[in-house]
Amino acid sequence: MKSTVETLEPTKVRLTVEVPFEELKSEMDKAYKEIAGQVNIPGFRKGHVPPRIIDQRFGRAAVIEQVVNQVLPGHYSDAVNENDLRPMAQPTVDVTEIPNVTGAQGGQLVFTAEVDVVPAFELPEIDEKLVVEVEPTEVTEENVEKELEDLRGRFATLKTINRKAKTGDFATIDLVATIDGKQVDSASDVSYEIGSGSMLDGQDTALRGTKAGEEVTFTSKLKGGEHEGEEAEVTITIKAMKARELPKADDDFAQMVSEFDTIDELKEDLKKQAAQSKESQQALAARDALIDILLDKVEIVLPESAVDHQVEHRVGEDAKPKAKKEAREAVEKEIRTELLSEALAKKFDVQVSQQELIDYAIQMSQNFGIDINQLFSSSQQMANV
Repeated sequence: MKSTVETLEPTKVRLTVEVPFEELKSEMDKAYKEIAGQVNIPGFRKGHVPPRIIDQRFGRAAVIEQVVNQVLPGHYSDAVNENDLRPMAQPTVDVTEIPNVTGAQGGQLVFTAEVDVVPAFELPEIDEKLVVEVEPTEVTEENVEKELEDLRGRFATLKTINRKAKTGDFATIDLVATIDGKQVDSASDVSYEIGSGSMLDGQDTALRGTKAGEEVTFTSKLKGGEHEGEEAEVTITIKAMKARELPKADDDFAQMVSEFDTIDELKEDLKKQAAQSKESQQALAARDALIDILLDKVEIVLPESAVDHQVEHRVGEDAKPKAKKEAREAVEKEIRTELLSEALAKKFDVQVSQQELIDYAIQMSQNFGIDINQLFSSSQQMANV
């Protein structure tokens, strides 16, 4: 295989790939074998139809088309890696030459692929004069108590109550939605946390102050189904009302949820965890502040197609101009941040874990519509991440 690269724009290249017939022959033989196993031709056993008969019946061009479709993605990926290209979008491929369709040996597969690529840019100087400011990492008693409260919440139980419901209580409810007196939707035995806002607008307000056995009615726009967005009258029957009961924060609780014997030891460990969390947040804040400073000092030209793809994915084709403008600004900054962070990691030889690498590849695949297998096709590409 031979490949060449022509730069069309700072962010776009044309890749020309030539694959000689010799490299395609094994795939040609495989294609003939597959077709022979699929067709029934009088005088020949299934799977034993000679290539010349297949050419006579179906045409050699059909076989070549199947081979080209099978081998082209792999050769494109090989050419991308061979030329150290880093695509930011799917390519536009044009097959300009195919192997001999007359049946004679020889010829070659030639195709071009135009694709947006990661632009080249120069990193600004980073020295001791560059200063970023972040919040201190002091852990307060309130931080520890919040961690303990969250931990107790994970081991809370639900207890039936007779008082009026308030935010944080759990209601078991039946719902019926009607429009112009006609039932359009319903749900039964739904467990709902009051104040979560996870269902209908106005539902939390309607449920606060109610008790089990009562019924409330309110109006709201439906959020799903064929009547989504329509105003409906919603009737809720409260079948049960429960409140979270937190376990007591004592030594028994510490022994139940941790390796520690006393609540004081557990609190000390929670303090250490809170400190580690704050340090991580501080490091992220410092990184973000540094990135913002460097973004102002470096010019990174972005492919319009990569930006357009992400903007459309985020707000849709029919979004208002203001929403598209805001989305474009956000997307451009996110892409520049990713590219700058990647360049910094390469320059300073920052190592990442396998899981971080996988998460990054998935994000890039979703952002730019690139086949995730292509992102993992080259160890050199992964090293560049």
